[in-house]
Amino acid sequence: MRVKHPSSPAGDTATSRPRQAEAAGSAGVVPTGKLPARAGRGRKGPVVPDAATVAEIFRRFHDANPEPRGELEYVNPSTLLVAVVLSAQATDAGVNKATRPLFAIADTPAKMLALGEEPLREAIKTIGLYRNKAKNVIALSRQLIERFGGEVPRSREALETLPGVGRKTANVVMNIAFGAPTIAVDTHLFRVANRIPLAPGKTPLAVEMGLEKVVPEPYRRHAHHWLILHGRYVCKARKPDCGRCLINDLCRYEAKTI
Repeated sequence: MRVKHPSSPAGDTATSRPRQAEAAGSAGVVPTGKLPARAGRGRKGPVVPDAATVAEIFRRFHDANPEPRGELEYVNPSTLLVAVVLSAQATDAGVNKATRPLFAIADTPAKMLALGEEPLREAIKTIGLYRNKAKNVIALSRQLIERFGGEVPRSREALETLPGVGRKTANVVMNIAFGAPTIAVDTHLFRVANRIPLAPGKTPLAVEMGLEKVVPEPYRRHAHHWLILHGRYVCKARKPDCGRCLINDLCRYEAKTI
């Protein structure tokens, strides 16, 4: 499942290159190295790029990595749901290490429920908060069987009724499992969206709502993966690697490293 971000240190580079989507119509694409003379400014907050510049930002992400993928490993929607629940306050690599043997024996809600909470705790004990996460995984597996016929629901509202599932988790599952154009805001995406800035906000929900307004529709399905991977491998928290950034000429972050 892992596909390499253009700046990622490891993984397989995506080879497919679908026809480029038209995001800004026949006009308004910003030439490389130039910013529009005027950028949109809200009544309060930082200056944000205009629509043409936003389209150019996502065009570059698309051209560099047309089909980005999340880095959590899974085999079906139910194991994806479990993996995302386990990934809270944990690294994807750490979750993958624990779930590879787990999913080999428990890849459905019924099998997970049959495994039981104590063996599950033992299987995921290397993951932070593993006791509470094991309890949630068993409880959500039971609810998937009793309320949804063993299938993962496709709506955010239904997903958020499951133990351990919040808005971000629901958005990830809807996007990856079902192709919904949702935007899951993690710490990396939150940082990048505020730095560029694409959708400045004080809360993850504010950033999510802001991105939904500005990301061109053809790029919306993969937007959160591009931004998360960009934040993880390039626009890092302590020292962004601006020299390798695809959009450094369009970014307005004041503390650039170039």
